[in-house]
Amino acid sequence: MTRSKVKISYITKDSARKATFRKRKKGLLKKASELSTLCGIDASVIIYSPYNTQPDVWPSPTEAQRVLSKFKKMPKMDQSVEMMSQESLLKQRIELANKQLKRQCRDNREKEITQVMFQCLGGQGLENLNMMDLNDLGWLLEQNMKDIDRRIYMLTKASHSQGSVAAASASATMATPEAMLKSGEKVHVESPEREVSPETEQRQQLIKDLMHSPENMRLDSVFSFGDNNPNAFFP
Repeated sequence: MTRSKVKISYITKDSARKATFRKRKKGLLKKASELSTLCGIDASVIIYSPYNTQPDVWPSPTEAQRVLSKFKKMPKMDQSVEMMSQESLLKQRIELANKQLKRQCRDNREKEITQVMFQCLGGQGLENLNMMDLNDLGWLLEQNMKDIDRRIYMLTKASHSQGSVAAASASATMATPEAMLKSGEKVHVESPEREVSPETEQRQQLIKDLMHSPENMRLDSVFSFGDNNPNAFFP
């Protein structure tokens, strides 16, 4: 079970204030002893209270005097660097509380405007918004658009990088004839087969026959011109 947070304020009841003093003093001296032992530092505590005629000194009056003498030998500026009074402590806490309040107000406002944005996307109009609401809504939309553009840029860049790596891998695995010739390897290049029409095959065969037996062949049987050739380009 967690302990409830104690409200730091003056205790008006005498008996409760005295009991709290005794308990807190014991805890403070224990913490000072642990700090000195764990970190190996010089520490001293002097407590004045209306419940004792003499102040409470830890760890001893002689050791406290030594620590105070060491402190007084320091320059005035160095003495006040880490020194904190009750007034400065309260100012520090107030400043910290104001920062936390501003941060919380900003977060609440952003959540409120985000809800308004979704309502507008759902079909609700902008008639009930004042100038401050419209300005905040415009700022929120601009931030969301920047986030979207940034995400698109990152995805596009990643896609291009993957494409470049794949292209480099593919080009590395393919051996071109020029590279094979430079390396001394034999290259066998096959020319693609071309389709030959029947007329071309017939003419090639006739040319071969003419070359082997020209006396038995007539020119008009080899080539057709004019009206004898229905596929001629010129009449």
